[in-house]
Amino acid sequence: MTTADTALTELLTSRIKDVPDYPKPGVLFKDIAPLLADAEAFGALTRALAGRAEALGATKVVGLEARGFVLAAPAAFAAGLGFVPIRKKGKLPGEVFQQSYDLEYGSATLEVQCDAFAPGERVLVVDDVLATGGTIAASLDLVKRTGAELVGVVVLMELGFLDGRERLAEHLGAAPLETLVTV
Repeated sequence: MTTADTALTELLTSRIKDVPDYPKPGVLFKDIAPLLADAEAFGALTRALAGRAEALGATKVVGLEARGFVLAAPAAFAAGLGFVPIRKKGKLPGEVFQQSYDLEYGSATLEVQCDAFAPGERVLVVDDVLATGGTIAASLDLVKRTGAELVGVVVLMELGFLDGRERLAEHLGAAPLETLVTV
């Protein structure tokens, strides 16, 4: 890790607030709202994400509903790229690809519009948190189904104790998975 990487990680970590017992007793929630409200930290995060999109040769940046939108859209803009949302079922008009996945209690479905990418387009997926990996895995499968090429995944925060990275390995192919903060 370079000095710049260390400084960025320290800045971002200093702006993430721990909220005990939310959303239920025994859970320590990592609140990124203070980071988003801080112009210095949010700007540094946006520049870092845009830099990764440029370095990986992305032509589009994907954000996952909902907080992934908040991170991916400004990063795409800063990199001079288009932004594509991956949304929960029933939120997008027109023809969509769907991908269902299992949650701790139940299942969910994500969608992306069928015409969101040109064939072979190079896509960077951005999200706020990597926990168990289910949502990101489903989104990677969606990107591949569109005919686009996955160039990487960048998440703000990885909850390393939940082993989501291992679950994503088969979905990533040769694309890198990068995290800015690991808890």
